[in-house]
Amino acid sequence: MPLVATILIWFFATGAVAWLDNRDRATFPLALAGGEIAGIAGLGVVVIAAGMPTATGAYLGFGGAMLVWAWHEMSFLMGAVAGPRREPARPEARGWERFIDAGSTLIYHEIALAVTALLLISLTWTAPNPLGAQVFCLLFALWLASKLNIFFGVPNMSDEILPPHLHYLKSYFGPRRYTALLPVTLAATTALAAWLGAQALAAAPHSADAVAFSLLFTLAALGVVEHIFLALPFRDGALWGWALPGQKRPKSAV
Repeated sequence: MPLVATILIWFFATGAVAWLDNRDRATFPLALAGGEIAGIAGLGVVVIAAGMPTATGAYLGFGGAMLVWAWHEMSFLMGAVAGPRREPARPEARGWERFIDAGSTLIYHEIALAVTALLLISLTWTAPNPLGAQVFCLLFALWLASKLNIFFGVPNMSDEILPPHLHYLKSYFGPRRYTALLPVTLAATTALAAWLGAQALAAAPHSADAVAFSLLFTLAALGVVEHIFLALPFRDGALWGWALPGQKRPKSAV
């Protein structure tokens, strides 16, 4: 059940965010207001669930963290919280200079994620169920890993979900190539998923620990899959073609 719940939430939440972010920009204020309400509600759910060392508490903590994460992703993809630089990369920029320029396109978003992670950690540090903070921190780590890989270059990049007003970000993508970072990231994420899976199997069936570790394992496993998508010629954007405008839907999954 935790595996199914995680996959369904990941699939439909990503599709919903993609649909909202690719609509007319006149709809963004209302969508952002709704996202803010959902994010604050998610924060409250995480805090409430932190005091519930049960399987139900694990599901609530996971759901609350996902609402907070979706709020942050909406704010970034709608351009509300991104960075001071909102223009294509300079052709002459190289090395560290190019990295600084790329970081300037989303630094406010990264700071917001880091602050939120620290807030969730502080709110659940001594609580019997810190799963909400753990889920958010795991998503943050996977996000950073994928963005660094894309910056340095990966063989396959699917950018169908990226809304038109953020197309300048494509100019900061690295060349289509293999780098040492991708296999290292893939190996580390796989090792983490394997450890979390082992902890889930070792826990008592249907217990809070079994549910919590299963939810974290599934998220980490999805992170492995997303990094595999960066290495193989698979258009992962096709998974959410149903949520994209007709002109942006991939014609093929490969």
